[in-house]
Amino acid sequence: MPHHALQQTDHRDRPLPGRSWALSMRWTDLLFMHWPVEPDVLRQALPGDFDLDLYDGVAWVGVIPFRMQATRPRFLPPIPQRVMPVSPSSFPELNVRTYVTVDTKDGPLPGVYFFSLDAASNTAVRLARFTFRLPYFDARMQVEREPGGSGWVHYQSVRSHYGAPAARFAASYRPMGEPACAEEGSFEHFLTERYRLFALGRKGRGVRVGEIAHAPWPLRDAECELSVCEMTGGLGFELPASSEPVLHYADKLDVVAWWPRRV
Repeated sequence: MPHHALQQTDHRDRPLPGRSWALSMRWTDLLFMHWPVEPDVLRQALPGDFDLDLYDGVAWVGVIPFRMQATRPRFLPPIPQRVMPVSPSSFPELNVRTYVTVDTKDGPLPGVYFFSLDAASNTAVRLARFTFRLPYFDARMQVEREPGGSGWVHYQSVRSHYGAPAARFAASYRPMGEPACAEEGSFEHFLTERYRLFALGRKGRGVRVGEIAHAPWPLRDAECELSVCEMTGGLGFELPASSEPVLHYADKLDVVAWWPRRV
């Protein structure tokens, strides 16, 4: 039987990779927060291997807090939280990203470029840095779901990685309304329906691509009380203080991922 994350795949922009997936995971309590950033400014922060993917001529930067749960390699079970409360299987994560394309022999390939990924599992940080070549950082993080039916999620993160730029985040957020999938070609679809990540290879040579697969995002509207968002230090750009972020929320999503390969 295929993994349940693969039961619906015709919405992806490319066919599934012709090899077995490597990792399974679940993303929960996830908030998409997006700000517009001047394309010329953002291009200065990107390696030359990538082209910005714009929506109506505008570049977007996302700050996405969520919880990673039930992460496991293929054929192995996740480590239960009762064994390790903050383990390589279950931990909070917070990423900063934008949307790019990479030139290939088959044309431009769209995906996600991560400026940073903060996580509360030291083991997961080191594994991800080694296997995916992604800029993961250690962080002290706390996530609490408010008791009762209010739906509020209280999320705090302070980067603790030795030698890394300082980064802090604190917000309370909750979903509003009923979940719905984004229509193809819509702004919501552009921001969320992304099925690959890009990273530079060893010593910055070449581009590596990691494919993922999951059902379409069950997006909900959201409200957010943002206390601190100091996540772009040292990146060469700032999030616009005069602009409220565009918000989308997802309760949970099961995902599979493939080991990265060179483009």
